[in-house]
Formats: sequence, structure tokens, C-alpha cells
Amino acid sequence: MMDEMRSFSLANPLFAITLSVMVVQCGRKGDPVPRPRAAAQAMDVRLDGLRKLRMVLPLADAKGNSLVGIEIVRVIYLPLGITKPTPEEVFSRGEVVLERRRPDLPGPGKTFIMDLGTLQRSQGWIVVVAVRLGNVAGRPSEVLPWMDPAL
Repeated sequence: MMDEMRSFSLANPLFAITLSVMVVQCGRKGDPVPRPRAAAQAMDVRLDGLRKLRMVLPLADAKGNSLVGIEIVRVIYLPLGITKPTPEEVFSRGEVVLERRRPDLPGPGKTFIMDLGTLQRSQGWIVVVAVRLGNVAGRPSEVLPWMDPAL
């Protein structure tokens, strides 16, 4: 009877050590992987005179979830072509000509004005894109005409 008690008392610490080693060894290794961010919805952008844009930051991402915030707003320019391009064409073939970054951006759903007076480009097209953390570009805004500053 004593041997049974003794073996049982020795098994408890061994069982606890074995269990703790198994728990430590289980699970995923490395840093946790954050879920991918969805692109932001397109911004509402309008010309406010000849050289200013009035923008409303999106409230939701492309999946309809509420948007936590925007890191960068980019203005993308494409020179004048034969026909009016789609927003995706300006986004993919154009060049970034202006950026505005946090903390100089308002929160989601808020309006702000960006002055484009320093932009020296010939006639063309522009779109505005909201970029989330991790450089996840949102959907481009509607295409707006850009007039030659010499006019």
C-alpha cells in the first residue's frame, strides 16, 4: 500500500511538469499576425474653386465595417489623354503629386480642404485616395479635371 501511495505522489509532479511542457509547446510560434486591413471606401471629393479640393474622409472600409482611421490622403495626377480615364486608370498609371498625413487629417466622416495652388502640372486628371495603416490604398475618388495653372 505504501508503494502505491509513493508512486502516486511521484507521478503528480511528473504529470504537472509534462502538462506544463505540453502547454508551452502548443500554439503558434512567432508574433501574432494581424488580420489584413480592408481598403477604405472612395472619398467624396469636389473642386472648391480652381485650386482647392473639398474632401470628406470615408466612414467605412470596402466591406462596410467602420473605419478606424486614415494615415495618408494622396492626390494622384494623370496628364490629359484622348478620353476621360476611369478612377482606376488614374490610380494605376498616374503619379502622386501631393500627400497629407496624420496628424493633419481629421477623423473619419469629417470634411477638410486641400490647397493645390503649388501644383504645377499641365491639364490632366486627378483622383484622391485614402490610405490606411500598412499602406493599404482605398478606392480612388471620382475623376476630376485639372486645369493648366497658366490659365
